[in-house]
Amino acid sequence: MAKSLLIVESPTKVGTLKKIVGKDFIIKASVGHLKDLPKKKLGVDVDNNFAPDYITIRGKGKILSELKAAAKKVDTIYLAPDPDREGEAIAYHIGNEIKKFAKGKIYRVSFNEITKKAVKESLANPTELNENRVNAQQARRILDRLVGYKISPILWKKIHRGLSAGRVQSVALRLVVEREREIQAFKPEEYWSIALDLEGKTPPEFESKLFKVNDEKAVVNNKEQADKIVSDLEGVDLVLEAITKKERKRNPTAPFITSSLQQEASRKLNFSPKKTMMLAQRLYEGLALGSKGTVGLITYMRTDSVRLSDDALAMVREFIPERYGKEYLPSEPNLYKSKKSAQEAHEAIRPSEVTIEPKTIKEYLEKDLFNLYQLIWSRFVACQMVPAVMDTTQFDIRSGQYLFRSNGSILKFAGFMKVYVETSEEKANENQSDDKPKEKVKDSDRILPELDKGDVLKLLKINPDQHFTQPPPRFSEAMLVKELEDKGIGRPSTYAATISVIKDRDYIRSEERRLFPSELGFLVCDALVENFPEIINTQFTAKMEDQLDEIEAGKMEWVQVLQDFYKPFKINLEEAEKKMKDLKSQVEETDEVCEKCEQPMVIKWGRFGKFMACTGYPECKNTKNLGDDSKPGEPASNEVEGKCDKCDSSLIM
Repeated sequence: MAKSLLIVESPTKVGTLKKIVGKDFIIKASVGHLKDLPKKKLGVDVDNNFAPDYITIRGKGKILSELKAAAKKVDTIYLAPDPDREGEAIAYHIGNEIKKFAKGKIYRVSFNEITKKAVKESLANPTELNENRVNAQQARRILDRLVGYKISPILWKKIHRGLSAGRVQSVALRLVVEREREIQAFKPEEYWSIALDLEGKTPPEFESKLFKVNDEKAVVNNKEQADKIVSDLEGVDLVLEAITKKERKRNPTAPFITSSLQQEASRKLNFSPKKTMMLAQRLYEGLALGSKGTVGLITYMRTDSVRLSDDALAMVREFIPERYGKEYLPSEPNLYKSKKSAQEAHEAIRPSEVTIEPKTIKEYLEKDLFNLYQLIWSRFVACQMVPAVMDTTQFDIRSGQYLFRSNGSILKFAGFMKVYVETSEEKANENQSDDKPKEKVKDSDRILPELDKGDVLKLLKINPDQHFTQPPPRFSEAMLVKELEDKGIGRPSTYAATISVIKDRDYIRSEERRLFPSELGFLVCDALVENFPEIINTQFTAKMEDQLDEIEAGKMEWVQVLQDFYKPFKINLEEAEKKMKDLKSQVEETDEVCEKCEQPMVIKWGRFGKFMACTGYPECKNTKNLGDDSKPGEPASNEVEGKCDKCDSSLIM
């Protein structure tokens, strides 16, 4: 008979773990949370230190009964949900439910990676539940419940039933709306670039760009100025005034954390953050690899730490010289610095076993899984290799008051770039906010001829080009993740879910991988900014995230944090109830007549934006769409708090 019970969060892990722990263990899965706040009421007693009213989630009673029955059969119980706040809360609630049935001790264990060594070590060194981490999760859950369940009814009353607000989601929406308004308000300004096609005494021909005029940075604002420069350059000598040669090193990038993985998977693989996390979850929990059985391929994918364990460093430092040569291995491991708020108990996202090269398991993986694993594997190996070395050359070319500059480089030693490269094109796609000439070859990647200082160059062609400054780019999902991270909003476990929520609620839409606010998104955002300026303020939201971190660190009390939040929030709610514009009762008259009953049609606000409705309602329920953002003929969905255990999306009743 089995002596121990191991309870994990996901049933997908069960097969992987059975192979590791053997017959001495019963392994059961909770399939996510078992207990949560009720969906149909607030579930928080604000007058009694914010005491939560946890109930068993609908459909989870059978699982809970199975766990209680299993607890009676064993001597020891190990709670092994995921190694983060949500996992700690799941373990806490399971422990509370089964402790009266347990014959022996209940321990907490966590696996950063599902490998034989990691699992065995964790079971050999079990811990107690981290009460501070549980309190941080509980405070976050109650904060989100208070904001969502207190503000949303006001939106329902004043605008339309079915709308929602959220502590983090509304800030994310505000970022998208404000970026759109920046774009709408942007006034393009004309500017010109001047480039020369030149020939020296040795090939190849090369290009040089106007850099300075009278030793000041070149600024060419219009065609008249450009034409004057072109005229001044006709028939003049162009002299190579200075040659600067340097050896430049390019260092590898840190291993992935959640946000950087989502961003890079978007750039390289066109994956949404949600898709990236779903695939990464499967890689972490384990996949069937033929004769190897089920193998967990990567470490835990929700992390903000770039730390690598000593074992991981030893593993990759042994692998690099064997696979690529000793010249690719630095004398000491490359160490990277995490941001201040990072949880250093976690590791970066990396392969569990570096010797499982992507190409060796390609036949067992779906295409998307393979591509994501290859990305994670390559970035990890590259982060512990030596820098790439480039020989760079700079030409300064003068004709009177005009100074032109050319840059070029040759890769002297590939270093980490033998394994992993971030291309300039990818960076441009994400970051370009300026109408700079888009070239197939970067200036710094050009090869320049061997010339001498003082050489007179032959002018082949003058290329004056008109440009206009561009507004800041609309966010892609990956760019929005980066913005949320940079502003300290949300945490690794929430980025993808936050964006999914505001998309699912039709506050934003995605076109050609860029995010646009809908008419409804503008409306809800404006109502929240006007009436709840603190709640959807980026600094306030970031401060709340910091306070949750302080609770987990044992430096703040969770009840006190909630009390400090709720007192001004309650006053804010009362004011908003009185002052928020009642758009629900406002209608716009039209010249349209209902084709069904011949009564006038009016424009009203609905769950999906503006729509046209018959004034004969409720006898006549005729409606018409108004543009792409509205779907008035469709019934509003009642979204409820909670996440799907399988895909982490919002639940809808």
